Amino acid sequence: MDNYNQREFSNYTVLDSQPATGTGTVAKKFMASVFLWMFVALGVSSLFAFLYATSPSLTAELYTQTERGLRPTTLSWVITFAPFAFLLIMQFGMNRLSASSLTFLFLAFAAVLGISLSNILLIYTAGSVIGCFASASVMFGIMAVMGYTTDKDLTSFGRILTMGLIGIIVAMVINMFIRSSVTGYIISILGVAIFTGLTAYDTQKLKRIGAGLEYEGTSEGDTKKLALMGALSLYLDFLNMFLFLLQLFGNRKD
Repeated sequence: MDNYNQREFSNYTVLDSQPATGTGTVAKKFMASVFLWMFVALGVSSLFAFLYATSPSLTAELYTQTERGLRPTTLSWVITFAPFAFLLIMQFGMNRLSASSLTFLFLAFAAVLGISLSNILLIYTAGSVIGCFASASVMFGIMAVMGYTTDKDLTSFGRILTMGLIGIIVAMVINMFIRSSVTGYIISILGVAIFTGLTAYDTQKLKRIGAGLEYEGTSEGDTKKLALMGALSLYLDFLNMFLFLLQLFGNRKD
């Protein structure tokens, strides 16, 4: 199963001299916009995943039935790797793209990613998917609140988690060749822990960016772009947490 990640979402920085309370009107509106766009992305992905998993004609575009099970079509492989292309375009083209263009790419990314993940509804039971989604939602909510309300600086904590993330990515690549179930289990446990922590770290970082907007006089378009990229960061934290939980506790269909 694919896992996706995108850590740094802008070239904007918040000066240390600026308060990071995030209690101003601009900061609150910014954080509300971040979470709104995150929920929109989750809704779009869920909708497309459901449509492609439940419609035989759409499923046939991605998979062909063989004696050994479902075999991905060429389109399926394109859809699988397309989200990475979207991430790169949004990451490196953020400063050049208009807010409307970035919004379109953001929504297109969510739709394509939902299509690529429709296979989890074909592999795992509905109860497993719902249970792991609910668990990820609770864990994400708790850590987001902690990251937003804590007075402790999580910067060093975030750097450690990012190093750990790089480590599990390397381990996942290696495990693609050795195919060790034990290694895969350990990777999933570490993945849940890392993305749980990154949720708090990213929330605090976004809170600091929102606080900085109170003083920097950022344009409305740039503020929206920052909100979209912040939403993308949290969306990927949640998604990876959900996928790792599913790998740990999901029940496969017979």
